[in-house]
Amino acid sequence: MQYNPTTQQFICVINKKIPAGRVLNALGHMTAGLIALHEDHEPLRFQTYVDKDGTEHPSISDNPFIVLKADNGNKIRTLRNNLIEKGIKFTDFTDTMIEGNYAEQHDRTAATPELELEYHGICFFMNAAESRELTKKFSLYS
Repeated sequence: MQYNPTTQQFICVINKKIPAGRVLNALGHMTAGLIALHEDHEPLRFQTYVDKDGTEHPSISDNPFIVLKADNGNKIRTLRNNLIEKGIKFTDFTDTMIEGNYAEQHDRTAATPELELEYHGICFFMNAAESRELTKKFSLYS
Protein backbone atom coordinates (compact mmCIF):
# COMPACT_ATOMS: atom_id res chain seq x y z
CA MET A 1 0.00 0.00 0.00
CA GLN A 2 1.38 3.37 -0.98
CA TYR A 3 1.48 6.01 1.75
CA ASN A 4 -1.32 8.56 1.51
CA PRO A 5 -0.86 11.71 3.68
CA THR A 6 -4.62 12.17 3.96
CA THR A 7 -5.06 8.75 5.54
CA GLN A 8 -6.71 8.64 8.93
CA GLN A 9 -4.43 6.82 11.36
CA PHE A 10 -4.15 5.72 14.93
CA ILE A 11 -1.34 7.49 16.76
CA CYS A 12 -0.16 6.39 20.17
CA VAL A 13 2.56 8.18 22.08
CA ILE A 14 4.16 6.14 24.85
CA ASN A 15 6.31 7.29 27.76
CA LYS A 16 9.70 5.70 27.01
CA LYS A 17 10.41 5.32 30.74
CA ILE A 18 7.60 2.76 31.15
CA PRO A 19 8.54 -0.98 31.10
CA ALA A 20 7.54 -2.94 27.97
CA GLY A 21 4.82 -5.01 29.66
CA ARG A 22 3.10 -1.89 30.92
CA VAL A 23 3.46 -0.22 27.51
CA LEU A 24 1.63 -3.13 25.87
CA ASN A 25 -1.08 -2.99 28.54
CA ALA A 26 -1.53 0.76 28.03
CA LEU A 27 -1.64 0.38 24.23
CA GLY A 28 -4.37 -2.24 24.45
CA HIS A 29 -6.54 -0.28 26.87
CA MET A 30 -6.13 3.02 25.03
CA THR A 31 -6.88 1.55 21.60
CA ALA A 32 -9.97 -0.28 22.79
CA GLY A 33 -11.18 2.88 24.51
CA LEU A 34 -10.54 5.01 21.44
CA ILE A 35 -12.57 2.66 19.25
CA ALA A 36 -15.42 2.89 21.77
CA LEU A 37 -15.34 6.69 21.45
CA HIS A 38 -16.02 6.26 17.72
CA GLU A 39 -19.30 4.38 18.24
CA ASP A 40 -20.34 4.71 14.62
CA HIS A 41 -16.87 3.46 13.62
CA GLU A 42 -16.53 6.26 11.11
CA PRO A 43 -13.96 6.90 9.70
CA LEU A 44 -12.42 3.72 11.13
CA ARG A 45 -11.99 0.92 8.63
CA PHE A 46 -11.99 -2.79 9.51
CA GLN A 47 -11.34 -5.75 7.27
CA THR A 48 -11.86 -9.47 7.61
CA TYR A 49 -9.14 -11.39 5.81
CA VAL A 50 -9.60 -14.90 4.42
CA ASP A 51 -6.58 -17.09 3.75
CA LYS A 52 -6.17 -19.59 0.90
CA ASP A 53 -7.72 -22.34 3.05
CA GLY A 54 -10.85 -20.26 3.68
CA THR A 55 -10.01 -19.52 7.32
CA GLU A 56 -11.24 -16.09 8.43
CA HIS A 57 -9.01 -13.65 10.30
CA PRO A 58 -11.70 -11.19 11.48
CA SER A 59 -11.88 -7.48 12.07
CA ILE A 60 -8.39 -6.12 11.63
CA SER A 61 -8.05 -2.35 11.38
CA ASP A 62 -7.24 -1.13 7.91
CA ASN A 63 -5.97 2.21 9.28
CA PRO A 64 -2.25 2.78 9.86
CA PHE A 65 -1.20 2.46 13.52
CA ILE A 66 1.77 4.61 14.50
CA VAL A 67 3.52 4.25 17.88
CA LEU A 68 5.77 7.09 18.95
CA LYS A 69 7.75 7.68 22.13
CA ALA A 70 7.86 10.62 24.50
CA ASP A 71 10.78 11.36 26.83
CA ASN A 72 8.43 11.53 29.82
CA GLY A 73 4.85 11.87 31.00
CA ASN A 74 4.95 15.67 30.93
CA LYS A 75 5.44 15.61 27.14
CA ILE A 76 2.33 13.42 26.90
CA ARG A 77 0.45 15.86 29.16
CA THR A 78 1.34 18.71 26.79
CA LEU A 79 0.16 16.69 23.78
CA ARG A 80 -3.04 15.86 25.69
CA ASN A 81 -3.70 19.56 26.27
CA ASN A 82 -3.11 20.28 22.56
CA LEU A 83 -5.60 17.58 21.58
CA ILE A 84 -8.18 19.05 23.97
CA GLU A 85 -7.66 22.52 22.46
CA LYS A 86 -8.20 21.12 18.96
CA GLY A 87 -11.25 19.08 19.96
CA ILE A 88 -9.68 15.75 18.98
CA LYS A 89 -10.96 12.58 20.65
CA PHE A 90 -8.30 10.68 22.57
CA THR A 91 -7.73 8.18 25.33
CA ASP A 92 -4.88 8.25 27.81
CA PHE A 93 -3.45 5.88 30.38
CA THR A 94 -1.89 6.87 33.71
CA ASP A 95 -0.10 5.21 36.60
CA THR A 96 -3.36 5.15 38.59
CA MET A 97 -4.93 2.76 36.06
CA ILE A 98 -2.49 -0.12 36.44
CA GLU A 99 -3.26 -2.23 39.49
CA GLY A 100 -6.41 -3.41 41.18
CA ASN A 101 -9.97 -3.57 39.98
CA TYR A 102 -11.86 -0.80 38.24
CA ALA A 103 -13.20 0.68 41.51
CA GLU A 104 -9.70 0.89 43.02
CA GLN A 105 -8.27 2.44 39.86
CA HIS A 106 -11.14 4.91 39.69
CA ASP A 107 -10.65 5.91 43.34
CA ARG A 108 -6.87 6.36 42.89
CA THR A 109 -7.41 8.53 39.82
CA ALA A 110 -10.10 10.59 41.54
CA ALA A 111 -7.76 11.19 44.50
CA THR A 112 -4.82 12.33 42.35
CA PRO A 113 -4.51 15.89 41.00
CA GLU A 114 -3.98 15.93 37.22
CA LEU A 115 -0.50 17.46 37.54
CA GLU A 116 0.56 14.52 39.72
CA LEU A 117 -0.58 11.82 37.28
CA GLU A 118 2.23 10.01 35.49
CA TYR A 119 1.09 9.54 31.89
CA HIS A 120 2.06 6.21 30.36
CA GLY A 121 0.55 7.00 26.99
CA ILE A 122 -2.06 8.69 24.85
CA CYS A 123 -3.86 7.46 21.75
CA PHE A 124 -5.83 9.41 19.14
CA PHE A 125 -7.12 9.05 15.60
CA MET A 126 -6.76 11.71 12.94
CA ASN A 127 -5.51 12.68 9.50
CA ALA A 128 -1.83 11.80 9.05
CA ALA A 129 -0.82 15.16 7.60
CA GLU A 130 -2.55 17.10 10.38
CA SER A 131 -1.04 14.93 13.10
CA ARG A 132 2.53 15.73 12.03
CA GLU A 133 2.45 19.17 13.61
CA LEU A 134 1.26 17.70 16.92
CA THR A 135 3.78 14.85 16.95
CA LYS A 136 6.89 16.32 15.31
CA LYS A 137 8.82 16.26 18.61
CA PHE A 138 8.35 12.51 19.03
CA SER A 139 10.25 9.68 17.34
CA LEU A 140 9.12 6.19 16.41
CA TYR A 141 8.91 3.80 19.35
CA SER A 142 11.41 0.98 18.98
